[in-house]
Amino acid sequence: MRETREYIVTEEFDGLRLDKFLSEVVSEFSREKLKEVFDEGFVLINGKVSKPSIKIAVNDHIRVTLPEMAELAVIAQDIPLNIIYEDDDIVIVDKPQGMVVHPAPGNYTDTMVNALLYHIKNLSAINGIIRPGIVHRIDKDTSGLLAVAKNDAAHNGLAKQFNDHTITRAYTAVVHGNVEGEKGIIDAPLGRDISDRKSFAVTERNSKNAITHYSVVKRYEEYTHLNLKLETGRTHQIRVHMKFIRHPVIGDKQYGLHTSLDAQFNGQLLHAYLLGFYHPLTKEYLEFKSEMPSYFYKLINA
Repeated sequence: MRETREYIVTEEFDGLRLDKFLSEVVSEFSREKLKEVFDEGFVLINGKVSKPSIKIAVNDHIRVTLPEMAELAVIAQDIPLNIIYEDDDIVIVDKPQGMVVHPAPGNYTDTMVNALLYHIKNLSAINGIIRPGIVHRIDKDTSGLLAVAKNDAAHNGLAKQFNDHTITRAYTAVVHGNVEGEKGIIDAPLGRDISDRKSFAVTERNSKNAITHYSVVKRYEEYTHLNLKLETGRTHQIRVHMKFIRHPVIGDKQYGLHTSLDAQFNGQLLHAYLLGFYHPLTKEYLEFKSEMPSYFYKLINA
């Protein structure tokens, strides 16, 4: 029996080819199998049969009917989770550094989703069995607050706020060097790095606008403690913007300086400490804060 799945395109996938989008969100199917789905006319955007090469846009409604396959089980695992808020519709998780948010081909265990499946009875099904409840993500080696949806209505309500840029998201970071000025705005478009497709860079080529606000918390001799607020939510945005202004985040193995100081940490000193939004069903404004992890203090106190 065929299975039909529906997706609402969020900002992180804006402008992506449809076939690449499906290869990410329906990751349990091979590209060859997904090609068959396209050939059979089982992929629709906003009600119309679509080709693999079409570029998707925010809020596009994608409907895909998949062939039957052996059931893929994403197992529930008793992994500790720091759940700081939960009601009938949403969960707020404080994700630790080093935890991957959701399974992917070749890595179906030990993720936040595996832990959620153990601790939470119901999760939204909009993003399929690989990403139940996941509305947005933060990098594996970034810690901090994530909103998770327990039903489809909550998922759609949160996704719309992310797409409309009405979500309040702030990070704290420690970066190399002495940042100029007490506050500033980095307005620099981001796109794929042409020399490394797994990375992003400031570029005018196939890019999207990206705006980061920063303010100095405290200055030290060789580094600066910053708070940063996202006006847009591009992949790796803060990390790439800090590299662009020549103050990369300490501990960043992908965009950093790779000094002896960086080597002391298991990931970047970047923490999503503030998350605010309107509850997708009650419409009440909610705001959550998270304390800096201990490894931040290891450096600051030194």
